[in-house]
Amino acid sequence: MGARPVTGRGGGQSRPGPGGRAKSGKPRPGTGGYGKHRLEGKGPTPPAHLRPGHPAQRRASAAGGPAAGRNEGRGDLAAPRPASRPAGKLRGAGSAVEVVAGRNAVLESLRATVPVIALHVGPRLDADQRISDAISLAAGKGIPVVEAGRAELDRLTGGAIHQGLVLRVRPYSYAHPDDLITRAHDAAQQPLIIALDSVTDPRNLGAIVRSAAAFGAHGVLVPVRRSAGVTAGAWKASAGTLARLPVAQAPNLVRTLASYQEAGLFVVGLDAAAETAIDQLDLAGGPLVLVVGSEGKGLSRLVAERCDVVARIPIRGPAESLNAGVAAGIALYEVARLRAGAVS
Repeated sequence: MGARPVTGRGGGQSRPGPGGRAKSGKPRPGTGGYGKHRLEGKGPTPPAHLRPGHPAQRRASAAGGPAAGRNEGRGDLAAPRPASRPAGKLRGAGSAVEVVAGRNAVLESLRATVPVIALHVGPRLDADQRISDAISLAAGKGIPVVEAGRAELDRLTGGAIHQGLVLRVRPYSYAHPDDLITRAHDAAQQPLIIALDSVTDPRNLGAIVRSAAAFGAHGVLVPVRRSAGVTAGAWKASAGTLARLPVAQAPNLVRTLASYQEAGLFVVGLDAAAETAIDQLDLAGGPLVLVVGSEGKGLSRLVAERCDVVARIPIRGPAESLNAGVAAGIALYEVARLRAGAVS
C-alpha cells in the first residue's frame, strides 16, 4: 500500500516542505527533521595527516610536506615518517623526576644516599625529630633545602599525604646493554650479567643489584616495559650499590638476549622445573647472562625459548618458589663459587 499523500486546505495534494518537513512544520516520520541529502554519509574518514587539528597534520605542516589540504587528484597521501629516535636513547629511560613524600620515607631515602635534587619543607611544622634529622642530613650532603607552602607540596606530590616533607629524586641514567659487556672487557673478566624478566618490585631490583655487586657481576639488565625501574625504593634496597653498578634498559628483552648470544655470551634462565641444578652448571666459567623471572609466573615463554640452558635452585623445604631477589642471590653465589673452582 502506498504512502498517504499530504493534503492541503483545499483538499488537494501538496508537496512536502523543504528539509523533510510537512507544511505544518513538523518533521516527516523517519527523517528526524532533515532532508534526504542530510542523511547521506560523508564518505571515508580521511587519513590522520589530512584532518585539521590532528597531531599528524600539524607534524606534516611543520615538516613542510603536503600538509593539511587534500590532494586534488587523490585523498590517500602517505603520512610523513616520524623523526628517528636518537641513537642510544631508550623510550622512558630516566625521563621523570621521582617524588618521595612523608617523613619516614624521606628520612630513609636520605640515609640510603638516594640521589636527591632538593628537599622541600612545609611551613609551621610540629615539633618532630624526623624533620630536624632530615634537614640536617640534607644540609650535610649539600642538598638544597627549600621552604614551600602546602599548595606547592600538594602539587609536587599530586595530592598525596606528605606530612610537610617532600624529596625530589634525580632521574636515573640507564646504561646501554652493550656497556655491560664493555665493562667486563675493560676489567679483563668474563662477562656476568643479570637480566630480569617481568620483575616489577623495585625492592627486588635493588636487592638483586646489591647481590650482583657482591658476587662480581658487571651489571643488571631490565626491560623498558613491564619491569621495575630504578626508583627511590630500589635505591634504598640496594644500600647505595646502584651508584657503583650500572643498570641497562632493553627495549626488547628477547632481542637483547639474542644480541648477547651473538657476542658470545651464554644465556641461562632460572626455572624451578628445570632438570639441571644451578650447582651443576657447566657454563658458569664462561661469559654468562643469568635470567631471573618473576616470583609468580617465572620466565616468559619467549625468554625461556631464547635461553641456552634452563637451571633450577634445589629446594628441600616446603616452599614452592623463591623471591626473585633471593633466587638471584643464590644463583650468583653458585656461579661465583663455580668460577672460583674453575680458576683454582
